[in-house]
Amino acid sequence: MNTTFPTVSIDVVLERRSAKEVLHAILHSILFHRLFGTVKPQTFEVLDVTMPGVADYEMEQLVDEKVDIFWKGIESGANKRGQILVTFSEKKPKKSWFQVYVGEEDVPWEQWIVNAELRQPKSDRDRQEFTNTLSATLTKSLQIMLTHTSSEEGRTAVPLITNATGISPFPVRITVKVDGIEVG
Repeated sequence: MNTTFPTVSIDVVLERRSAKEVLHAILHSILFHRLFGTVKPQTFEVLDVTMPGVADYEMEQLVDEKVDIFWKGIESGANKRGQILVTFSEKKPKKSWFQVYVGEEDVPWEQWIVNAELRQPKSDRDRQEFTNTLSATLTKSLQIMLTHTSSEEGRTAVPLITNATGISPFPVRITVKVDGIEVG
């Protein structure tokens, strides 16, 4: 099994009031850049940054569910840090010791890690500085997405598309970790 696949990290420090909105936008932007089926685009305006997204009911439900799980994990824990991992895989034949076909397995070809930390500004001035910093972080995250997906590494990571049905020819898994423990 291939264990060397590209991993892209995005670090973000969130404020309580905009945390869910920011996480929605980041996850949707990742999906927008990595789903290869017919994607109906949408945009998210977050802190004066326009971010692309996917207007697909199932993807929206998945993103909503994972952001809610992340939020509940952060709210209930003492540590206000966590990760949301988006893993893209391909289906490959699974073989036993004697090269006998025994089914299929998901083999990852790329992973995105959103490292998020929740902080609370202490004053209105801190809140304004925090908002400006978060806006710059969103812009930087978009640049990371564009740079990676258009790079040689980002293009060659994508397996051959053999199934063109649905919004994604590849399995997509979103995992939430709080304090290093998978939740949800």
